Amino acid sequence: SPPLSVSPAADPAVISPQDPTLRIGSSLVATCTVSPDFPLKAEDLYWTLNGRRLPAASYATLGPSTLSVALARLNGSRQQSGDNLVCHSRDGGILAGSCLYVGLPPEKPVNITCWSKNMKDLTCKWAPGTEGETFLHTNYTLKYKRRWYGQDNTCQEYHTAGTYSCHIPKDLALFTPYEIWVEASNRLGVAVSDVVMLDILDVVTTDPPSDVHVSRVGDLEDQLSVRWSSPPALKDFLFQAKYQIQYRVEDSSEWKVGGHRRCRGTARGARGSGRSHLLPLQVVDDVGNQTSCRLAGLRPGTVYFVQVRCNPFSIYGSKKAGIWSDWSNPTAASTPRSERVAGGCDPKAGEQNTTLRRELKQFFGWVKKHAYGCSNIGIKLYDQWRVWLQKSHKTRNQVGKEP
Repeated sequence: SPPLSVSPAADPAVISPQDPTLRIGSSLVATCTVSPDFPLKAEDLYWTLNGRRLPAASYATLGPSTLSVALARLNGSRQQSGDNLVCHSRDGGILAGSCLYVGLPPEKPVNITCWSKNMKDLTCKWAPGTEGETFLHTNYTLKYKRRWYGQDNTCQEYHTAGTYSCHIPKDLALFTPYEIWVEASNRLGVAVSDVVMLDILDVVTTDPPSDVHVSRVGDLEDQLSVRWSSPPALKDFLFQAKYQIQYRVEDSSEWKVGGHRRCRGTARGARGSGRSHLLPLQVVDDVGNQTSCRLAGLRPGTVYFVQVRCNPFSIYGSKKAGIWSDWSNPTAASTPRSERVAGGCDPKAGEQNTTLRRELKQFFGWVKKHAYGCSNIGIKLYDQWRVWLQKSHKTRNQVGKEP
């Protein structure tokens, strides 16, 4: 027979309870009662949950026109808009429906972290508790206020830096600590995070360093010079900065690990990161606002891509470190091709060792002649010798004959 025709003037049936909210693991008995205006009996009805017919063993007749269904140990809702519990007539017609909201109350949000781009705004993100999934639509509200005075403010621009984040674009004060917290709410309750206290000056990040230039160092085949400009947005503020450099060869997607290759020269305090097993970076910590360094130990005749990022700190005397900026766009340069590669010479390992011994003998002979002993030996002196060697009229076969 055709599906039951329902008059828009009357509801054919009523489900009770209507749109209940339950915790995971709860049980529920729902009833469907047909209106007296419809010639249907309890035996003419059946139930579905999310389109799946529920077994008749879970039904009970409670009256001539009332049929119940028992649901035990409910799982979390499959959709945040609720699970659909529907009462049908025998021919498949829909008589009434109810939404079941089954889930958990929200947990206290945790791990609130914030950063300010060039001291002009504030962005915060957080994690939704240890479990996270509540199976119910959960609202998160970031609130903030100036410590000691001022009213609560509510952040408006959500999801700017991920699912659990919010952006405050303006009207923030410097030299004033803020209290920041997150409230989570759903149909089963409310949870409030711990309050985070911060000063905008302590969480500053910048645009990436600009005007990054990479160039050769004369004829030195194993070195490149890197220069950049400090963050332009902070040029009028009193601050210090440290920089990190990472680089890779043209035919590789892996950025080089700091530690075994050193950045040296004009960048004061340059050193390896000491954490090369964790951070694939060539690190330059530079509290003097120096904006250049020299990469050494590179492969001759190779194109390198270089990136730089900045961490501002001690802004107006703040005692906390800043936050690393994004990386600058990659800049490329190539090291000079070595004479041996150009000449097609490919010495065996033993020949390489012999060449190394000859070059060491040549170097120390040159030091004795030009530097008056070894007390002033350093990278600058080594660079001078390499330039002298490259420009010498002697060939590689004559290395070692210098007194």
